[in-house]
Amino acid sequence: MQTLDRLAAGDLVAMVTAYRDALRAHQETINRLNVYPVPDGDTGTNMALTLESVVADLAEHAGGDMAAVANAVSHGSLMGARGNSGVILSQILRGLATTFGAAGSIDGPVLREGLSAARQGAYKAVQHPVEGTILSVVAAADDAVREAGTDDLSELVDRARSAAYAALERTPQQLPVLAKAGVVDSGGSGLVLLFDAMCHVVDGRPLPTAGLPGPSVEERAIMGPGGEPTVKHGPDEKHSPAELRYEVMYLLEAPDDATIDSFRNVWAGIGDSIVVVGGDGLYNCHVHTADIGAAIEAALDVGRPRQIRVTDLWEEVEEERWVREAAARAHADPPVEPVHCAVVAVCTGEGIRRIFHSLGVTTTVTGGQTMNPSTADLLDAITAAPGEQVVILPNNKNIVPVAEAAAAQASKPVRVVATRGIPEGFAALLEYDPEGQVDANAELMTASASRVVAGEVTRAVRDTDSEAGPVRAGDFIGLSRQGIEAVGATASEAAIGLLDRLVDDDHHEIATLIVGEGAAAADTRRITEWLAEHRPEVAAEIHQGGQPLYPYLFSVE
Repeated sequence: MQTLDRLAAGDLVAMVTAYRDALRAHQETINRLNVYPVPDGDTGTNMALTLESVVADLAEHAGGDMAAVANAVSHGSLMGARGNSGVILSQILRGLATTFGAAGSIDGPVLREGLSAARQGAYKAVQHPVEGTILSVVAAADDAVREAGTDDLSELVDRARSAAYAALERTPQQLPVLAKAGVVDSGGSGLVLLFDAMCHVVDGRPLPTAGLPGPSVEERAIMGPGGEPTVKHGPDEKHSPAELRYEVMYLLEAPDDATIDSFRNVWAGIGDSIVVVGGDGLYNCHVHTADIGAAIEAALDVGRPRQIRVTDLWEEVEEERWVREAAARAHADPPVEPVHCAVVAVCTGEGIRRIFHSLGVTTTVTGGQTMNPSTADLLDAITAAPGEQVVILPNNKNIVPVAEAAAAQASKPVRVVATRGIPEGFAALLEYDPEGQVDANAELMTASASRVVAGEVTRAVRDTDSEAGPVRAGDFIGLSRQGIEAVGATASEAAIGLLDRLVDDDHHEIATLIVGEGAAAADTRRITEWLAEHRPEVAAEIHQGGQPLYPYLFSVE
């Protein structure tokens, strides 16, 4: 393919489409880089869905000039932004698009100007910028092109890509939580694919192999000469994907490549999605299999495995099922009389939706921990809300920036009360006045939400360490706003440990339990019995919320 020295409108469309394709191919890998052990590893999904919105807008401007295409990129990224990562990515894309659209075509100097605008937009999107994140990656790419002594487009995109990957590799040095987990930043891992897409269009180099969006820090340290991993993609003919329940990963100390060849042959007979990366006696190994024991025994036959990790893929599929079903289930909010100031609340679970309506919410949007609504979704809800003014309750920290983006685009006055969970949303509504002014409502509701002590119980999806002790995948964990407070083998054990930390006889009167899917009646009874015995001055209230993934949500007042 001929190397391009200038990009036209069609080339920008090709670049964005290639970036969408790369994110889709790598989204699960990026999701699993999230270091917190709760089932919200959705960075890759949020970034991919943001790009899906961009590509959908581009489809309406096929054959248009650079200004039209750039406007579509800007509008699609804004309307489709999901989650914190999606909002930051949308600002990066909008910075690039605004510059490209004004210039009419993209050469080296225009790319340089666009990356500068992208960097500024990304940092402005974050109230308290943190290095070691997607921000560091875009900043490194911007520095690389600004400091380059050339205006050649192909050289500049190559420099930007190299700098982005180097910055990604440095993220664990900047954020201790990444170093502790042995991963690089998930948002940065999604952004480097943008520079791969640029190189793909400019000089024809292939996009990175699916499942491997650039080597991790650990993989870079153990790659052999040439840096290319050995990968076997696609299911083995002996196995259907449904049979391969477990993902097994470990580091393998083995003496030589000949030994590793025999090891690979054994794995080929027990699974698929086989990845063996390394050299010089140390290899990073990954397989999907139905036989955990055989996958580990194969390593014992040739060397010494360590840092063994096993993930139940069926549980991840179950989580994804919840997302699909909740998104597909149409819900109709009950008819209400128009009010001066309406409330839009984000939630999942029919019981929780009913509670919100009983507290005065007029309009609900399906969303939560694994399913972040887009800017457009929230704008539609704002428009539908029967009020001249609107308060939004995002009820998840990852949805707060999307809610703020929607508020900024709305045609009516909108304020965001930055609730980070369902219990805070309930508490905020205790101060809601449907005939009050939006600013007064937002101030009072924010104060009310801040007074509640909130907690939640879920199941860990990966191993980690915590102040409450080591956490293993499958453990139940009790979370407060400060982090992991309790670890247990059962939901009731984690819930009781959490309540023991949160509830104080001298300061609290009511503990509200919102019961979700998967909570056993016996577990709920154990929790209420513990409260009656150990916190006799605190009354327990139980509501059926029906929320997925979180068997218990707590609100202590």
